[in-house]
Amino acid sequence: MLPLEGRPGQISLLAGKPNENTFPLTAMQLTIRDPLASGKDMAVELSEDELHRGLQYGPTNGWSELHEWVYGLQVLQHGRHKGEGWTVSVGAGSQDLVFKAANAILNPGESVLVETPVYAGVLPIFDSLGCEMIEVHTDADGIRPDSLRSILDNWPATKPKPRVLYTVPYGSNPTGATATLERRLEVLALSREHDFLIFEDDPYFNLYFGSAARPPSYFALERDQPESGRVLRFDSLSKIISSGLRVGFISGPEPIVRAMDIHSMEVNLQPSSLSQAVAYKVLSTWGYDGFQAHIARVAEFYRAKRDAFEAAMQRHLAGLAEWSTPEAGMFFWFKLLLSDPSAPDAAADASDHDSEDIIRRKAFERGVLALPGTTFYPSGAKTAYVRASFSLLPPEQVDEALRRLRETILDARRERAQSQ
Repeated sequence: MLPLEGRPGQISLLAGKPNENTFPLTAMQLTIRDPLASGKDMAVELSEDELHRGLQYGPTNGWSELHEWVYGLQVLQHGRHKGEGWTVSVGAGSQDLVFKAANAILNPGESVLVETPVYAGVLPIFDSLGCEMIEVHTDADGIRPDSLRSILDNWPATKPKPRVLYTVPYGSNPTGATATLERRLEVLALSREHDFLIFEDDPYFNLYFGSAARPPSYFALERDQPESGRVLRFDSLSKIISSGLRVGFISGPEPIVRAMDIHSMEVNLQPSSLSQAVAYKVLSTWGYDGFQAHIARVAEFYRAKRDAFEAAMQRHLAGLAEWSTPEAGMFFWFKLLLSDPSAPDAAADASDHDSEDIIRRKAFERGVLALPGTTFYPSGAKTAYVRASFSLLPPEQVDEALRRLRETILDARRERAQSQ
């Protein structure tokens, strides 16, 4: 009944809201960058009404003004309009929304399709539901439809097919891969053929810095398909505005989003009103032109970070690792070559390479932290791959980290050679 409080003429005795006059915060001024003025600082202040609303309970699915901004963004970036059977809801980051979507759709013990290697943060979500995670192979061009088709075409007749596919299509965490347009269309066709939903977890959509045009999202592509409503799109402000604000939003079929809102009512009531007030103040001050200019600057920032990291990899890891150049996101996914390729039986020896001990123990002892590839496999499979983030470190620290990693790999090669 809470939404009824907004109707004109109503005198509400309904909610147990604290009185705003007891809150100690009386004003809030922000200094933000103006992306249309070369990033110069500008001062903005929350109005008295915005501050009061930001300090008070609010709608479970988020501020209506922020909803309208999201609708406008989806028109601008994905060509999706109201009235197409989808709606939006705001959450405490996209991780919160992925969790609630999984709980709304999946029954305990069901199978779920996950691109692999997969973002490690979703493994506990599916584990908590007792889901069987079916690994769909990926490569430098993203998810492999041939792997997905093989799994589904050969699915046991006595077992219910998976109803969800989870994917990170731009700058995938951990691989950095961006799925091609052709593969996205094939996956959409398979979703209709085999009747599953696509969880499009897309925090790096706005961190695309590839030289080619950015391929359309699944959310955009399904608009022109024979049927829509199979894509749940998860967006986040974490990588482009602030990770600490914890503001994300879902765009998807209305019945599913409504079920997620009921979950929020029972668990955390709503996303933070104050975070939404700050986020909306920034976004509304900029307008869509300012927002587009801002994300262009952010993408260029990460492109420069990627280039500096790859240059250091060429200096220190050429011949000791293999990698594909990411075109979005903030990660390199590279394979350690732990045997000297000129050594006898090097190819056979490479079959059992695993980065786990080298990264967790030996690289750590040399003062380098990264993640071994097995972290991103639901099965815990051994792999020679490693994930490294290029988002934070200045070039001199990147150079030193990769120099230390080079020494670690060379030590591992010597140990292997001596043990054979």
